[in-house]
Amino acid sequence: MNTHQNSTIDATTGFKFGKLFASLAGALTLSLLATSAHAEIRPHNFKVAIAVSAGAAHYDGGVKFCELLEKKSGGKMKAKMFGGGSLGKDTAVVSSMQGGVIDMGIMNANLLTGLVKDFGVLDFPFVFESEKVAYKVLDGAWGQKLSNKLLDKGIVGLGFWEMGYLNYHTGTKPINKLDDIAGLKIRVTETPLQIDFQKALGANPVPIPYVELYTALEQRTVDGGNQTFINVQVAKLFEVQKHMTVTNHMYNPQMLLMSKKVYDKLNDDEKKVLNEAAIEARDHQRLLSQQYTAKAKEFLKDKITISVMPPEDIAKMKEKTRPLIDKYSKEYGEETAKEMLAEIAKASAAK
Repeated sequence: MNTHQNSTIDATTGFKFGKLFASLAGALTLSLLATSAHAEIRPHNFKVAIAVSAGAAHYDGGVKFCELLEKKSGGKMKAKMFGGGSLGKDTAVVSSMQGGVIDMGIMNANLLTGLVKDFGVLDFPFVFESEKVAYKVLDGAWGQKLSNKLLDKGIVGLGFWEMGYLNYHTGTKPINKLDDIAGLKIRVTETPLQIDFQKALGANPVPIPYVELYTALEQRTVDGGNQTFINVQVAKLFEVQKHMTVTNHMYNPQMLLMSKKVYDKLNDDEKKVLNEAAIEARDHQRLLSQQYTAKAKEFLKDKITISVMPPEDIAKMKEKTRPLIDKYSKEYGEETAKEMLAEIAKASAAK
């Protein structure tokens, strides 16, 4: 073989090896980049406590959060749902999160009023005229400011979820107009605002734990209560109630919460993954809530009569209960209430 042939072979071989080396180097770079994306993420296993079980929108939203967290962390960060109150009642779960015993929880935001009184403003009647308005306010600067008030109490708020609007249900006479509420024994939660709301409308409020509600309705200890459509279906209240009236008098936000002791042990990369999963799960959960509400309405229409309170009577309800906003603003935080109402007005105008 002559010198020219050797040179040609060497050049060709060199070119081939050069391409192969470049290809391997590129693959190695991509591999290193992929690895570095999860390089700072360590293995974690979180417990998520919730009072409801599978089939409820906020439970199923929690399942989505667990899936997203594992996927975004490359399988390193995992969370598991513990439903049906298996880790304790919500108030006990909050205490356990403060101590770092339970990692996370999903619950009604108004249950946090005992920790931070400002959360009570979320129960103001008729303030959130639509879910979209609620999302703008809760996801914005005001909602973050409210959520941040939990930090000093050892809790981290990871976003506002939802259960929907409260509506009346009765087992005796239907509520077709405002005057029909007068004299009815209505079950309420043991909160002053809920009690005063019913009194303002002429009803007789009766505080009863939720776990005892079905029996109380069945035995006619009370005439009715106010729940979301989803709750009436899931708790089978339609078996002991005959009527439902759409009033949408209170919007019911939930929250995804985490122990600050646990959160503070995470590094920046882990916090980033956790927060991203929480936001995506929040949006998914809200869609589930609306879908489940629509399905519950469809299911219930064959079980009970469903009517809508006339607009003029809704206006009267608002007028009768408006003084409660002034009263409880003083109790829950005038600045917080004022800022919330201003943000609601801004969000409502923007639509």
